[in-house]
Amino acid sequence: MGRVTSDTTATDAAAQHAPEPPGAPPVWQRRLRRFGLPARPQTDVRARLVPAFPESSGRLWAVFGAGPDAAARLTRWSGWLGPLLVALFAGVLRFWNLGSPRKVIFDETYYPKDAWSLLQYGYEGTWAKNANDALVGHPPQLLLSPEHSYVVHPPMGKWLIAVGEGLFGMNPFGWRFMVALLGTLSVLLVCRIGRRLMRSTALGCLAGALLAVDGLHFVMSRTALLDLIVMFWVVAAFGCLLVDRDRTRARLAAALPVGPDGLARPDEGVGDRMRLGWRPWRIAAGLSLGLATATKWNGLYYLAAFALMAVLWDVAARRTAGARHPFRSALRRDALPAFGATVVVALATYLASWSGWIATKGGYYRDWATSPEGRTGAWTWLPDWLRSLWHYQTEVYSFHTGLTTPHAYQSNPWSWLVLGRPVSYFYEDPKVGQDGCTAAEGCAREVLALGTPLLWWAACFALLYVLYRWLFKRDWRAGAIVCGVAAGYLPWFLYQERTIFLFYAVVFVPFLCLALAMMLGAIVGPPGSTERRRTVGAVGAGVLVLLIAWNFIYFYPLYTGMPIPKSAWHHRMWFDTWV
Repeated sequence: MGRVTSDTTATDAAAQHAPEPPGAPPVWQRRLRRFGLPARPQTDVRARLVPAFPESSGRLWAVFGAGPDAAARLTRWSGWLGPLLVALFAGVLRFWNLGSPRKVIFDETYYPKDAWSLLQYGYEGTWAKNANDALVGHPPQLLLSPEHSYVVHPPMGKWLIAVGEGLFGMNPFGWRFMVALLGTLSVLLVCRIGRRLMRSTALGCLAGALLAVDGLHFVMSRTALLDLIVMFWVVAAFGCLLVDRDRTRARLAAALPVGPDGLARPDEGVGDRMRLGWRPWRIAAGLSLGLATATKWNGLYYLAAFALMAVLWDVAARRTAGARHPFRSALRRDALPAFGATVVVALATYLASWSGWIATKGGYYRDWATSPEGRTGAWTWLPDWLRSLWHYQTEVYSFHTGLTTPHAYQSNPWSWLVLGRPVSYFYEDPKVGQDGCTAAEGCAREVLALGTPLLWWAACFALLYVLYRWLFKRDWRAGAIVCGVAAGYLPWFLYQERTIFLFYAVVFVPFLCLALAMMLGAIVGPPGSTERRRTVGAVGAGVLVLLIAWNFIYFYPLYTGMPIPKSAWHHRMWFDTWV
């Protein structure tokens, strides 16, 4: 052993007071290692920023007789092949006999007619009182006049419905076409989102398959209402933000310094000071959120929630990359660009959706600014069309907040998750020999906006699970799902005196399916579990999925208006509140 000199002592003292490198273990851990505490394995920060997709062995394809090369190709393609097959299944279900019932059902009395009017005039005209019967008569008649009518929802969703009417005519198939298409595409989006979120193609496809067999999503995909269109754009925005998250974190990971062992290390300069550059996927999310808001105003809640979530994701990314002040850095470098990419883009999109009303002169309140009432006030220097549009928005807001007219199928949001009060869109009781009825007792035909009960009740437990994962395990994926449910559900508790309905919940149904898929993945067991554990978990999860599929098949006649014996209809009314 060498002599300890004053120079050696000085060097040791300097080393003790030297700043620790980023990612170094605490002093107490280093001291405990002298007594045999094993050191934690060094991790690559790049893997924490952007977890890789697990490699598939290809054994599944080998079971079906695929050779090694074919199995390798199918494994590479499974990320798209699986979601496309699930979406194809969902599309067949939704487009099969889409024109039935050949009636104007529930709120189709508003939106398809407004959509056709937009095609003709650029604004919503006025329909005769007997227009519904005339539309489905033989021959059909279009009893529309250019006199403006008062409507209380923005025009974007109606423009989309109008695309189907322009392609296939003003008939039930035509006005339901685009909604069915968006419902099908939303299943594809959920498959891909679930895959990216949970890093599992199987769980992503499971989430999409659950959405495909949810009764509420199915009925809303076959009815020309606006809420499913809002849901589609919300899901699209969520997917865009996920892609933006991965790409941004990959950019941070690529900028980190690499140690001699080849592992990336946290770096304060990268985490605190690096600018994240051009983010087109965040702009696409803002565009999608603007389209959601331009369909129905509840899209605003998702705009606020998702914009905040995206900034918090940036905070977490900077902290992982080594930032000492991640909140300050994110507010300084990310908050303003995020506001522009989401809120400003969404606002511009919302204004653009009113272009038909702005470009024409016949719309409701279009000339309000030139009326005696509109010529007064402090904002007369603004363009007339903008002041007229603002006045229209304030009147619509007053309508929505003051809507308390009782309705037979209204429900309180407390009852939504347990399906307390579904909405009947259509009901007839044909006698034997009428409309395909073959039962001597008579039949019932109904289109009931009811979620698949076993799916929704299982999703209640899944929500508890993702809340636990988020609050106690700090799992950002669970937090993202919670955000998607909360933004679509919790705001309705502010309007419990308002006339509201269960079908508003379709906006957050995709997030319920993601939560349930995450819980089922936990039931199967994490990678590395024993074979017995995985087998028991897979059997349990598989039984639940099969029961949900059976439940959808059981209620299928009530989702499509098929004639069934009245006794069979009564058997499906599990609760008095469903009648």
